Amino acid sequence: MFAARPAATRTLCSRRYTWPGRNWRRFYSAEAERSWRTRRWRQTAAVAAVSAGVCGYAIYNYDTAYLVAASVYRSSVAASATCQIAWDYYRNFPELPPEDDASISEGERRAILATRSAVHLRAAEKVKRALMKNGGVYIKLGQHVSAMQYVLPIEWCQTMQALQDQNTASSLEEIGRVIAADTGQTIEELFSAFDAEPIGVASLAQVHRAELRATGEEVAVKVQHPMVRTYSDIDIATVSVMFEFVHSVFPDFKFMWLSAEMKGSLPRELDFRNDKSNAEQVQWNFSTHPEIPLAVPRMVQATERVLIMEYVHGRRCDDLTYLRKHAIDPVEVSRAIGQVFAEMTYVHGFLHCDPHPGNLFVRPRPRGSAPHGRNFDLVLLDHGLYRQLSSRFRYEYAEMWHALMRGDQDRIKYWSRQLSGTDLYRLFAIILTGQNWSTIEAKSLSRTTAAAQFNLDELMEQQPDLFRKITEVLSSVPPVLLLVLKTNDLLRMVDQRLFADQPPLVQQHAQLRTWLQISTYCLRTIRDARAADIGYTPSTTAARVYRLALNRLGFWFSNVALSLYSWMLGVQDMLARWQALFRRVATA
Repeated sequence: MFAARPAATRTLCSRRYTWPGRNWRRFYSAEAERSWRTRRWRQTAAVAAVSAGVCGYAIYNYDTAYLVAASVYRSSVAASATCQIAWDYYRNFPELPPEDDASISEGERRAILATRSAVHLRAAEKVKRALMKNGGVYIKLGQHVSAMQYVLPIEWCQTMQALQDQNTASSLEEIGRVIAADTGQTIEELFSAFDAEPIGVASLAQVHRAELRATGEEVAVKVQHPMVRTYSDIDIATVSVMFEFVHSVFPDFKFMWLSAEMKGSLPRELDFRNDKSNAEQVQWNFSTHPEIPLAVPRMVQATERVLIMEYVHGRRCDDLTYLRKHAIDPVEVSRAIGQVFAEMTYVHGFLHCDPHPGNLFVRPRPRGSAPHGRNFDLVLLDHGLYRQLSSRFRYEYAEMWHALMRGDQDRIKYWSRQLSGTDLYRLFAIILTGQNWSTIEAKSLSRTTAAAQFNLDELMEQQPDLFRKITEVLSSVPPVLLLVLKTNDLLRMVDQRLFADQPPLVQQHAQLRTWLQISTYCLRTIRDARAADIGYTPSTTAARVYRLALNRLGFWFSNVALSLYSWMLGVQDMLARWQALFRRVATA
């Protein structure tokens, strides 16, 4: 009846379109489908274009692309571990109530301590896995933490001690490329023999035994891991950011000084030419001390990443089986180590700041074949990390130790303020000595034969804000003092390992001998400083000579008393060893 009405034609903004009529739903559905397909193809094309660009850039700039990807991965590993342990501490770490809180039973207190220990251990294991995964600078950070046993919870220090020996070796091909790039010669051109297996692997480098082609000399070749220098700046920046993040979550966490110290030390450690110059400086410093059994390997050649030195036959100083095999007395080794580092600290002012057992070797020799008269040499290795100590610092440090030995609280407070810039003198004294304040205050530091080392958890019970105070002290002290504290902790750890199988009395006397040796060097430093003051003070010649004589005579009497006390301890040690030997024979 009615003719079909033609589709209407409309004009909108000069664009013609056809009215769909009754099929408008189907029309718009088809239009949406076409629009969606168009967008999808455009998106696919855009992704393909970007992917092609990235792939092309990676092909033509492979090293840069690999560095970026690897840096992102390493940073993500560090960030993930940091966030996990921050969350764990935030959710699961209980506050430790004061010791005098009567509302907490002994069982509840033990449960709180066990929970805190479990969180510490869990967090330390997570961090250790992350450090081992990243390697390089991160391993170095873990080694720093392991040496802070008088500052951090024991769970952290013991967990991180595994990093002293767990380092991944670079392949021989990688080592060969580093040697060729730095020396301009291949392994075959430089050496007539080169062991493929390294004799030691550290966080920054590894050491191979070799023979020089030119002279036939047996040498040790220290070669830096290929990618350590490449990642070092990014890794340090990442560590700094992570520490800042943890500090923002936990304001009491003030360990940014650790990343700052690494940032200052690492560039020097990564340039092996510093190893060579430092080793030569130490040789010169001790050249006038034939009575000290120190040996420093002769440096043959050094570049930024390759160091060739004299090969030294010997073993780590804490290898007790090796010491017994060669009839070397651990007491003598401990005394030699203490003498070397006291001489560095108080006399030369040029201190080796990484004296872990892997850097202290013992080399047997016939007794009496050297001026020092001992049957071994103490070989000092790895000369990358040194600090120059000013004469003022050495004097103030000696005065601080002298006040600690005497238990003079007023002098401890004064010199602690001079050295650390903080009024927390008791805590600073505890960190410095590793002893309880009661031992120091009772003037028993150089007299007691009791094992009086403090326990961090016990102190935390007495002072719940102890961790905040520790971080406050460490964040306020000068950087050079931080390394001196770290060196002290490492030397205490070496002593503990050397005397691990000795009778209890000998172990206790070992700590006393350390105090006595420190006292002797402190007295010498103070004596020389006071003599210099007398020399500069206006007075008559006779008065000056009289005062100088009194100064020297007073310190001479003190040294005689210390020597007699040390001799008495030696006699008691000998008797204790004989008793232990007789008991073993009787029970055999």
